[in-house]
This record gives sequence, structure tokens and C-alpha cells, in this order.
Amino acid sequence: MANKVLLGVTGCIGAYKAAEILRGLQKQGVEVRVMMTRHATEFIAPLTFEALSGHAVITDMWDRPHSQIEHISWARWADVILIAPATANCLAKFVHGLADDFLSTVYLSNTNPVFVAPAMNVEMWQHAATQANLSVLKQRGVTIIEPGMGYQACGEVGAGRLAEPEEIVERIVSFFRNLQSAIRDLQSEHILITAGPTVEDLDPVRFITNRSSGKMGYAIAEAAQARGARVTLVSGPTRLTPPDGVETVNVRSTREMYDAVLACLHDATAFIGCAAVADFRPAQKADNKIKKLGRTNITLELETTEDIIAAVGAQSKDTLRILIGFAAESQDLLDYAERKLREKGMHAIVANDITRNDA
Repeated sequence: MANKVLLGVTGCIGAYKAAEILRGLQKQGVEVRVMMTRHATEFIAPLTFEALSGHAVITDMWDRPHSQIEHISWARWADVILIAPATANCLAKFVHGLADDFLSTVYLSNTNPVFVAPAMNVEMWQHAATQANLSVLKQRGVTIIEPGMGYQACGEVGAGRLAEPEEIVERIVSFFRNLQSAIRDLQSEHILITAGPTVEDLDPVRFITNRSSGKMGYAIAEAAQARGARVTLVSGPTRLTPPDGVETVNVRSTREMYDAVLACLHDATAFIGCAAVADFRPAQKADNKIKKLGRTNITLELETTEDIIAAVGAQSKDTLRILIGFAAESQDLLDYAERKLREKGMHAIVANDITRNDA
């Protein structure tokens, strides 16, 4: 049986992207129905969604006189409700329990998971009222698909753009994939995972880092959470969206990651160190931008950073059921990996030859 999504479209310029979201979900085998606010119909016609979905579109409480109570039957039909785009007004209605149109009434009638993808002007997005409403919705279990940064219809640049349709579709498909996972063998585990790069500042504008995308750590976190584990993800700077249900701690430097890991370690049963942690940092960070004027070269003094894996092994060797690290090397891969495995007390290590094109 196909998964079913009830797509709610509210009134903003991003409403046209809802058609792309609908088609993207259908390509993944998801059945979609659409409900719209009256203001949404000013941006895109209901007929578009009717033609794409194969279902009637409801825009008003009295659109379809029927023996069924439509707002209840539609809420119960769906496995997931997705509001994309969601205006600031829509968020406020959800928080305060207003039910003055079909979409908001369905929301109040619903008991299934809700995903909300906000879209609005940068000033509206940053307003204290909007941020407070988002906080309340998150506390109530609503998943917020964060908007992106960029050029907006009003001509301004900043946060508030509707997340890309592909990202929204992937979040929904990933939710269904995890929901359908038959293996829930990690429910008693707390898995602590590091991901992404660390950044070591040289001066206020320059820094040392690496090319890590964080994808490996995020994928492992998602897979572990799908199998029932409680997952804490300590992440350096990435462009990735944390998996739903995963507690995420964002850090920048190696020291920050070290402190965050040790703070989260006390009740962890497993540690997977995927992060590409900087081995060195500038011995001193300049307070002001280092000027090029009058210089033909510059010498940097570097110092070693904290060894996170070694600290985890030393502090929790008797409590962790498993400790896994990664070794990314350009030469003597197995020798370095085996040495690291022995010296840092790991149970296993993943050796990665970074000279390979598919590394």
C-alpha cells in the first residue's frame, strides 16, 4: 500500500513550488492529496493540483457537501501532513489552535506526524514572534524543514526561502523509509557520533579546515535512529540537515567538539568518530586580520589539537560497548590504521584511502 501525504499549501509566492513537491513525492510512490488556503489560490490554481494528484482539492470548509466530515476524514486518510509552503500566519494559527479554514481545521483534527516547511521574508522569519511559534511547534512534535538562504521575491537576501523541493521530498521519503524499517534492535543504545570537519581560526577572516562534507556521519546517525537508538550527533560546520529525531550539537573547532563529546559521553553505549578533526591549529590566533602589506612570506606556528578518540577510549573503555574510529590516509593505509586501532583502544577502525577517486 502506498504511503499517503496530505499536502497543505498556504498563500505565498513559493506556492508554485508545491507542484514540484507533489510530483517529487509521486515519483517516490507516495499518494498525495492537496488542500489550499484561499490566499494560496491567488498564486496557483487548484486545477493544477487536481490534474497532478488525480484528487479533488479542497480550499474551503464548504467546498464539497458530503455525508463525511471532510476535515476529519482527510486528516485520518493521511499518514503524514506536510505544509509547504507555510506562512508566518499559518504557524501562528497552529500554535494558538485557530481553526478558521479547512487547512487549520485539519491540523487540529490530525494525530499523525506533521512536517512544516516555512517560507517568508527574512524579517518575518527572524521576528521574535515567528521564532517563538517555531519553538512551540517543535516542542509539540512538529518537524520543521528549515528554510534556505538566498534571494527573495521581495528583493532582499537572507533566510526565509522555502527549502528546495528535492530536500522536502527527501525528508518525507526518509521518514517513511525509517518508519518501515523492520529492524529495531538498537532501542537500548545511546550512540554518540561525530561528523563533518572542524575549523581552526588563524585570524578573524582566515582559518584551517578540510573538505569533509559530513555525509558519512549524518547517514550513520539516520540509520542508527531508524533502528531505535537514541542518537547524539556532534557536528562540525556542514550544509546538511540533521536527521529527524537525532539530537544535534553544532560545534566549530576541535576544542569545541572535544568538550561536547566528553559532555555527552557519560551515558553513551557506543561511539562512532566520523568527524574529520583537524590535527593542528595555529598556536596563536591573531586578534586582527593579518596584512599582506610589506611581506613576501609568512611563517605559521602550529600546535596539535585535542585527540578526541584517545580521550573517549581512555575515559570510557569500561562503559562503551563499541568504539569505532576512521583513518583517512594517503599512504601506508593499513599500517597507520592498525597503529591507530591499537594505540587508541578502539574496537574497530574504518580505513579510507583518500587517493582513490571514490574515497
